[in-house]
Amino acid sequence: MYEKLYQGDTRMASRLMRDIEEGLPAARAEMKKLYPATGKARIIGITGSPGAGKSTLCDCLISYYRASGRKVGVVAIDPSSPFSGGAILGDRIRMGRHADDEGVFIRSLATRGHTGGLSRAAGDVSAIMEAWGAEIIIVETVGAGQSEVDVRRLATTSIVVLTPGMGDEVQAIKAGIMEIADIFVINKADREGAERAMNDIRGVLELLPDIGPQVWRPQILKTVAFKNEGIEELGRVLDEHHVFMLEGGAFLVRARERSELQLLDLLHECVQLRIDGVLENKLDPQWRDKLASRQIDPYTLTESILAGILKDNNG
Repeated sequence: MYEKLYQGDTRMASRLMRDIEEGLPAARAEMKKLYPATGKARIIGITGSPGAGKSTLCDCLISYYRASGRKVGVVAIDPSSPFSGGAILGDRIRMGRHADDEGVFIRSLATRGHTGGLSRAAGDVSAIMEAWGAEIIIVETVGAGQSEVDVRRLATTSIVVLTPGMGDEVQAIKAGIMEIADIFVINKADREGAERAMNDIRGVLELLPDIGPQVWRPQILKTVAFKNEGIEELGRVLDEHHVFMLEGGAFLVRARERSELQLLDLLHECVQLRIDGVLENKLDPQWRDKLASRQIDPYTLTESILAGILKDNNG
């Protein structure tokens, strides 16, 4: 059904992505088939506050990697519309100059309430892009502030994008985002305060314990993405980090973390569906009113829901 996907057919890859988001059995069966052949692509995670220039930086990296002939996939995570549940920003619009490039596949995903800056489907979509032929997969998080931590487990290299004069460097320190970044990028570095932002981040990094040669020490770079400045150096450091990950075995560690994240997300999704089924079909239809009026407590209701799930499993 999805055979053309493996020949680089973008429409078929998009169809599988749509079907897996909708939970179709045929799509799940296909994911089981392609899973053993995935996990080798480089996944570059890009996170940072709104307005930091993440999408423009993504656009520059697409051009950088396409110049060497590599196929590139982009997973752009957008906030969900409160009405339709769909993505509301549309990063594909901001990367529109690559729309006609057959070697580039850009997919926007809505968070749909998933915390951590990612969509639950991000792991599946990345795997499909790899099966499509992408050697480089760029994942841009939603950029909601201080919660984009899941990207660390999904990506093989994580970039935190900051901008001078907006207090981003302080927020990064507060959020503990020092533990997420492999590379800090001070974008819009032609603005006043770029050097101070670099020094602030450098000062915090110097406070870290001596971690030795086996652990990557985050790099700090300056870019002006809309002018394509600093992209070559960023590409070089990305390559250095990839080699470091491969030679030190950290690439395999990240692969295990990515597999764990995917498994837990699938389990949570399945359990939530079972809970929804019990709420809809097996509880008193007036349970909301009774809960609000204190005729029943949430603890007893929880026990009833779990009992219903366990009864189905044993029945």
